[in-house]
Amino acid sequence: MSIKSDSRHLYLQVIDRLKQDIEKGFYKEKEKLPSEFDLAKQLGVSRATLREALRILEEENVIIRRHGVGTFVNSKPLFTSGIEQLNSVTDMIEQAGMKPGTIFLSSSTQEPTEEDIRRFSCSTSEEIFVMERVRTANGEPVVYCVDKVPERILPETFSHKEESIFHILDVEAKRRITYAVAQIEPIGYHEKISPILECEPETALLVLKQMHFDEMDEPVLFSVNYFKADKFSFHVLRKRI
Repeated sequence: MSIKSDSRHLYLQVIDRLKQDIEKGFYKEKEKLPSEFDLAKQLGVSRATLREALRILEEENVIIRRHGVGTFVNSKPLFTSGIEQLNSVTDMIEQAGMKPGTIFLSSSTQEPTEEDIRRFSCSTSEEIFVMERVRTANGEPVVYCVDKVPERILPETFSHKEESIFHILDVEAKRRITYAVAQIEPIGYHEKISPILECEPETALLVLKQMHFDEMDEPVLFSVNYFKADKFSFHVLRKRI
């Protein structure tokens, strides 16, 4: 099972070999890898070389290390999307060939916070509709969503039973979302949200905060979505100018 040496650094060859073994199913998702001692012996490399390869594989989310437990093969993301593509959560789940669902948590109408007034350019007398939901894929919780919309924008026929708030705003409110300003950041275990999403203790979350604008450049929706990092992968196309 030892790797065949070529002109590249050994740790790069180890990375390629382990990726190939995972791709071929020799090591399956969530399976524990052999100990560093055994794996280094099998590959015919030093433990220092193996550790460098494992460090990079962990950065690439190929593996995950649990302190005092071992090293495991990470799950592949079920959903991938270009961050430059403005897709609803419903669209992302459907594009992965899965059935979207919603677990409604709460909704309320609140006085705007200082941030709401700044975001929506609204007055202190306007009320903000706030809704919290969990989005599911084939029944599995995958995204925790907090959506804020100025109440005056929502149609009288609005119902939280609708799956996509994009669809509500587009079809019922006649406010088509055309672009959004987004901010994405990773966070660790969240005391409230991680248990709701049935996350393992080591599973990180990706937080996507977006201010959505309609065709008239008016802010109509602010959303904060917490994605399970082992289920979602975002990428961005960057061009040289």
